[in-house]
Amino acid sequence: MGKNTISLRGKNILGLEDFAPEEIRLVLETAKEMKNIIHRDIKKVPALRGKSIVTLFYEPSTRTRTSFELAGKYLGADVVNITASASSIVKGESLRDTLYTIEAMGVDAIVMRHKAEGAAEYASHVASPVILNAGDGAHAHPSQGLLNLFTIEQHKGRLAGLKVAILGDVLHSRVARSDIQGMRKMGMEVHIAGPKTLLPRFLADEPGVVIHERIEDAIKDADVIEVLRIQLERMKGGLFPTTREYARIYGLNEARLALAKDDALVLHPGPMNKGWEISPAVAYSTQSAIQEEVENGVAIRMALFTLVLTGGKQE
Repeated sequence: MGKNTISLRGKNILGLEDFAPEEIRLVLETAKEMKNIIHRDIKKVPALRGKSIVTLFYEPSTRTRTSFELAGKYLGADVVNITASASSIVKGESLRDTLYTIEAMGVDAIVMRHKAEGAAEYASHVASPVILNAGDGAHAHPSQGLLNLFTIEQHKGRLAGLKVAILGDVLHSRVARSDIQGMRKMGMEVHIAGPKTLLPRFLADEPGVVIHERIEDAIKDADVIEVLRIQLERMKGGLFPTTREYARIYGLNEARLALAKDDALVLHPGPMNKGWEISPAVAYSTQSAIQEEVENGVAIRMALFTLVLTGGKQE
């Protein structure tokens, strides 16, 4: 299927389960063009001039929120940020009423992060602007999944046939869910390892996903290793003994990295708990693309805005 026969215009970006492989490919190819804009001295094009975007974040964020905001501004859109702590949400305003208020102001797109799984899908039924899910609970983070695919392909030149190891706190990770969906659709071989208490039940029924008891078995001969953050803020305790013990058994250090292919790529969605799930030596090694993920996040989000608001055509 060719690029010109696919359109994402008006599509709500809720999760990668809603994407066909051809649609993922369209986003990745568009992001290549957008990355060129980021490298210019003057980072501004008029592709979304006259469009308005609101970011609505019920949870803290640095990378995702800032990259969505910059993505919109680099494309010429007007971007307004709403945080829960500085809005009528603290007065008890419901999500539905907040969405109605934003919609009434004539915005074209809402980027939303919420602690509840399914919040973005709910918003897509309530409000008419295009909804872009910036993370809903532990359910999905589609733009992070896409930027990981983009980063891998930029380094490896391909996706199909690569072995990727996803390590750590899968239970609480919306990134892991989006990664697994996107990677499998693009023909990648996915291997998972982490404490049994942090591996969700759905993995057992996920086709094409191999679960390992030992982290070393997942890493062996891997082309890509993605380390997940230990999300202590979502835990009630008792899921693993101590962070020191976690680092000893499940942390990615130089000795474990050596089990992967010599040119294995290391990813982490951030923020990192250095010394817990990943050692500083690995996080800042030449094999790490963690900072590049941040840059690629802007490119992917520029691609998504362009495709859903204009279909990829300048108006």
